Amino acid sequence: MNNAISQFRDAMRSAGLEPPDVLEAGKLYRFPGAGKRPANRAGWCLLFDDGLGGCFGDWSSGLSNTWQAKRNKPFSRAERTAFARRVEAAKQQTEAEQRARQTEAAKRAAAIWNAATPTPKTHPYLARKCIQPHGARIHKGALTLPVMDFTGKLTSLQFIATDGGKLLLSGGRKRGCFIPVAGEMGNPARVLICEGWATGCTLAEDEPTALVLAAIDAGNLEPVAMAARRRWPSAELVIAGDDDRLTAGNPGATKAKAAAIASDALLALPQWPKDAPEHLTDFNDLAVWLARGEA
Repeated sequence: MNNAISQFRDAMRSAGLEPPDVLEAGKLYRFPGAGKRPANRAGWCLLFDDGLGGCFGDWSSGLSNTWQAKRNKPFSRAERTAFARRVEAAKQQTEAEQRARQTEAAKRAAAIWNAATPTPKTHPYLARKCIQPHGARIHKGALTLPVMDFTGKLTSLQFIATDGGKLLLSGGRKRGCFIPVAGEMGNPARVLICEGWATGCTLAEDEPTALVLAAIDAGNLEPVAMAARRRWPSAELVIAGDDDRLTAGNPGATKAKAAAIASDALLALPQWPKDAPEHLTDFNDLAVWLARGEA
């Protein structure tokens, strides 16, 4: 069994997850998702009782993998059938737990949102980003933003501290959901989809007739764009991506391009003046730099 646990751990690490320190067969574990804080519980894994297989995933990224132990003889048809049944049972168990967790988080989000207060235009984060409140509220001193799905249901919240630190409500549903920044959801002619809320505010103030949605991060651009395309098949979609020029692989531009291709959308990236500092990455960075006359 120890060898099976070791192989199972290696498979999870190969997928970018760091497994928990203790693993017992037959027990579902929750642990931080890839790149998440210690308190995060988006990662999950289950090693089957016989040690011949297991499955694992990351709710935050949508990762879901299966694993089978290495052995000298091939698996029989009965063993393959049994493995498939266990994978399906584990999948149903984790999905049920995830739904329960998301339902509880949505209730907490609604309670916090309803008790939060309007954000003053003088809030330091708004001043630093040169943007308006756009419906943001205040909870315990932090800017509080609603995360919604395409049915209009509040699923989670994002909190932005005065220093710009960002945090999502624990357990809330994010994948395929967005922060509504500005515009009408009914029948928009043009929809702008970006990563961060501050960038969305800049886009909305530059183009007040457009519907603007913030997908929260680069990895969520494509799920949001695809859902937007299904919701508004005739609308002009524009993916306004970040340009992570100093990061290997430029994840902002790469994910934005993939989202644009998948959803039949236009792609827009910041066009940098020759003297723009290289640490600027998004449309808000560019607008702030230009507004302060640093060009």
